[in-house]
Amino acid sequence: MSHSEPRPTGGDPAPQILTDSELGRARTAALDAAVGAYDIRGRIPDQLDEDILFALGWATALTMAEIHSIAEVVIGHDMRPSSPGFAHSFAAGVDAAGSKAVLLGLCSTDQLYFASGIFDLPGAMITASHNPADYNGIKICGPRAAGVSLASGLSRIRELAITAPQNDGRSVVEDENAASRMREQYAARIRELTRVDEVTGLTIVLDAGNGMAGRLLGEIFGTDAGAASVPFDVIGLFTELDGTFPNHEANPLKPENLVDAARAVVDNGADLGLVFDGDADRCFFIDETGATMSASAVGALVAEREIARARALGDDRPTVIHNLITSRSVAETITAAGGRALRSKVGHSGIKTLMRETGAVFACEHSAHFYFDEFFGADSGMLAACHLIAALAESQAPASRLVADYDRFVQSGEINFTVSDPDAVLADFVAHAADFPESTVDDLDGIGLQGSDWWVNLRKSNTEPLIRLNVEAADAAQVDALTRQVSEFVTTRA
Repeated sequence: MSHSEPRPTGGDPAPQILTDSELGRARTAALDAAVGAYDIRGRIPDQLDEDILFALGWATALTMAEIHSIAEVVIGHDMRPSSPGFAHSFAAGVDAAGSKAVLLGLCSTDQLYFASGIFDLPGAMITASHNPADYNGIKICGPRAAGVSLASGLSRIRELAITAPQNDGRSVVEDENAASRMREQYAARIRELTRVDEVTGLTIVLDAGNGMAGRLLGEIFGTDAGAASVPFDVIGLFTELDGTFPNHEANPLKPENLVDAARAVVDNGADLGLVFDGDADRCFFIDETGATMSASAVGALVAEREIARARALGDDRPTVIHNLITSRSVAETITAAGGRALRSKVGHSGIKTLMRETGAVFACEHSAHFYFDEFFGADSGMLAACHLIAALAESQAPASRLVADYDRFVQSGEINFTVSDPDAVLADFVAHAADFPESTVDDLDGIGLQGSDWWVNLRKSNTEPLIRLNVEAADAAQVDALTRQVSEFVTTRA
């Protein structure tokens, strides 16, 4: 895909030189595969390489200048082997477009969002999040961490990248002053919002999965960002940065990647376990028994805290957003706490936009993404984790008891089906809604059915020929029955 390979030495074959038209075709194929609804992600090197990153940097700079009249982009990267080179190539593209590239170096995705916020600049994070080691990608945001989707910039970036000039080999130096300011202010903001540095008497296990949370451990709980260490114990697992993920995938969505943290919590008599994904924007939680805590329950707990904070500041009825796959207990908790519950589609870009439009103080998703208005409306796994640590210390109850009141329903978890025509399956499902008596149809995101004490949602993937099924009900038997009924419906039409 690159217009040239490294210069040969000795008897190596001559480099392959692509014409502009050949390069354009190669870029088109790669970008069609890698650009999704909300971010860019693909295999390396066949879908993403340094030429594509240069082109995307050039296109991002032009797009952000068009939309926001800002000729500057802040850039960070994770610990994957390809990420430093990709970040420098992206920054070179920004520079080639006539904009300034503020290159932060290694950081977590929520730190990149925070930098976008404090510097009021569009940003780009080089990461493939929880994907396997042979992937990489880019998460792009507008100024102050605003969401970017196909409809709000990604489509234009893809279009421009195809015609970007070839990389002329320019280099961009990392901005150590900007990176240092970001790290110090990020740690101070999280400590200020949660008072986690005042917590005592707890033992926490943090599984970084060899991802960016390994660096955050020292910055938030230790002295690496210039503050004193927290007065409680933190046991780190797999904190060395290693984008080959030698211990387990940095993907807490898979239960097998939670086993090490669960075992460490039990073996050490710890109060709580934290398991982060690769770019550390998402955190899953383990209670003192080694059981996984529901993301909906954690979201409800944090929502209650955020509503109390907002009400104390004079907001009589703070808005909290929850995507439609979160448990019904989330909306019930929001209402009971004096807030206004607002359902949304799944997806971070839309939620960030909705937060800005409604002035929401908090938002949560079933996938353990937690968004805070005090954090520029961006999602932060570490901020959510510190809220839970603070709540645990305040309650003096075990973690399992802390979330029990928010965990009143049984969920199926997300079940994926490969189908040839997702739209046809959804249309057919609406036609068969009568098979589910005493229910109402909901089309906010895919097709949902709402019963008195249960709901079902079928929605299509934004990037794959998949249908995703989620079910919730008052008891496990009802969940099993509904899941079986809908699964049979989908598989007969696959």
